[in-house]
Amino acid sequence: MITPPWVAPGPAAVAVRTRLKQLTAQDEAVLRLVGDHLGSLAASDLKVRCAAGLEHDSDQWATRKRGLTEHSSSRWAGSITKSTHDQWASAHRAQFAHIQRLEAGIRMITRRLSLPVGQQGTKNTPGGYRSRREWFAKTRRLHVLQDRVAALYPKRDAGIVDVVRGGRSLLTTRHNLDAAGLTEPEWRRRWKSARRFLQADGESGKRFGNETIRITPDGEVSLKLPTPLVGLANARHGRYVLGAPVTFSYRELEWHNRVETNQAVAYRIHEDVVRGRWYITAAWHRPPTVSTPLRVAIADGAVGVDANEDHLAAWRLDRHGNPVGQPRRFDYELSGTADHRDAQIRHALTRLLHWATSTGEPAVAIEDLNFDREKTREKHGRNTRFRRLISQFPTRRLRNRLVGMAARYGLTVIAVDPAYTSTWGAQHWQKPLCTARRTTTRHEAAAVAIGRRALGHPIRRRTAPPRDDQSDRRGHRTAQAPSGIRGHEEARPHQHGPRTRSVQPGGGPKAGDQDSQDRSGRPAEHQYLLPLSR
Repeated sequence: MITPPWVAPGPAAVAVRTRLKQLTAQDEAVLRLVGDHLGSLAASDLKVRCAAGLEHDSDQWATRKRGLTEHSSSRWAGSITKSTHDQWASAHRAQFAHIQRLEAGIRMITRRLSLPVGQQGTKNTPGGYRSRREWFAKTRRLHVLQDRVAALYPKRDAGIVDVVRGGRSLLTTRHNLDAAGLTEPEWRRRWKSARRFLQADGESGKRFGNETIRITPDGEVSLKLPTPLVGLANARHGRYVLGAPVTFSYRELEWHNRVETNQAVAYRIHEDVVRGRWYITAAWHRPPTVSTPLRVAIADGAVGVDANEDHLAAWRLDRHGNPVGQPRRFDYELSGTADHRDAQIRHALTRLLHWATSTGEPAVAIEDLNFDREKTREKHGRNTRFRRLISQFPTRRLRNRLVGMAARYGLTVIAVDPAYTSTWGAQHWQKPLCTARRTTTRHEAAAVAIGRRALGHPIRRRTAPPRDDQSDRRGHRTAQAPSGIRGHEEARPHQHGPRTRSVQPGGGPKAGDQDSQDRSGRPAEHQYLLPLSR
C-alpha cells in the first residue's frame, strides 16, 4: 500500500561554525593544553562507562562526575560525563543495527540456499543462486555471518560496545602510513587533535548562555580553565580570554538574540591540523514550530524534486498537478572527502531553494528514500553497480539538509512514498512532455510524478475513450479513481472481461446466442475473454 504524503517536521536544533582567526602562539598553546587534559579525562571516563554496561545508573553517573570535578571543574565534569554517555548510547545503537544487518543477511542466504539452483526470482525477491559454485561459496559465507552475530550477542546482552576516541578510521591509518601518504609525526598530530575535548553545553539563565565557554555579543571568547591549569589564566576567576574576537556570519542575528537574553548555547572548539586552523561551533535548540497542514502547503501547487546520483531534477506544478514552465537541473558531484560531498549537496540545495522561492511555490516535494537496510550484498547479489550507488547516495544527509535549509527559506518539505514514481513517470509523463525542441528525461518525468503524488493527484494517465461508433457507448473506463478513494495510487488489480478494442463483432458478454439469431460467429459462452489493459 502506498503511504499518503506528509509534511516533514522542521529542524529541532541549529549549528553554525566560524573560524578563530589571528590567534597568538600563547592562545594556541593554552587551547592544546586544556584540550589534551580534558581529553585524557574523557578517555578515562569513557572506559568506566563502557565497563558499567547496562548496569549503569544515576548513582554511578554522579560518582563519575565527582571524580572528574577534582581534576577539572563541575561544569567541565558535567560536559564530559554527558558526552561520554551520548557516545556510549550511539555505539550501542550502531551495534544493534549491525546485528540486524547480519541477521537480515543470514535470513536472505538461508532462503536462497533452500531454493533450487538457477531458479528465477521476482522483481522484489531474489531467486536461487546461479551455479553450484556460487551456492557453495554462500554456504561458507553463511557460517561466517553466523559466527559474527554469535560473537555479538553476549556483548549486546551485557551492554559492551567498542568505541575508539579519535575515530576507528584514523586508528587503522596508523598501520598504513605509506598508503595514506603520512609520516608518523603528522599522524600523531591528527590523532591528538581528534582526541582533545573542548566542548561545553549551555545553560539558560547563566551569563551569555554558557559559563564554561563564553562568547560575548562583541565576539570575545573566554573559557574556564581546569583546576590544574588555573595558573595560565589571564582574566579574573580562572578564565582565559582569547586575543581574537569571533563573528558568526550565518544566523548572526539569531545567535545575538540568544546570547543577549542569556539563553543556552553550546560551543565546541577544534583544530584542523591539515589546514592549520582553529574553528568554533555554536549550537542551540530551536523552539518547536507548528507544522503547516498539508492542505495549506499544497494549496498553490508544489515543486517536485527527484534526487539522483549526480543531480536534482525539479519541475514546478500548479495546484491541479499540471507542469508549469521548464524543468530545472541542479548538478553535484559525490566524490572526494566527506566535507567536499557535503559542500556539493549544500550548494545544490541552495540553488534549488532559491529557484523554488522565485517561483512562489511554498512547498517542495521529495521522495522519502531510505537505503539504510538495503546496502547488503545478500540483498542485491551481483548488482554491484546498484549497491555502489545506494552506498554513496547521501539519503539521510540530503533529507536533513533540505529540511533545515527549507525552514530558513520559509518553505515546507513534503515527503512522498517513492513507490513507482520513476516507472509511472516515464510511462505516463515523459513522452507527453517532450516537444520538438526539447526532450524530457526520465528523471524530469519522475519529478512530475513526485509532485502529483504530493498534491494528491494520481500519477497514471489513460488514453481518451474511443468514439461512440467504436465502443459500447464509451463503456470502458478512462478516468482514474478520485484522490479520496483509498488505494487510488496502487497497482490496478487483475480484472476479467473483454477489452473493447479487441472483441470482434458479435462477441462479448452481451452478444447473446449468435446461432439462434442466425448470425455468423461463435456463441458468446465460447469466446476467449481478454483482461483489461493495464
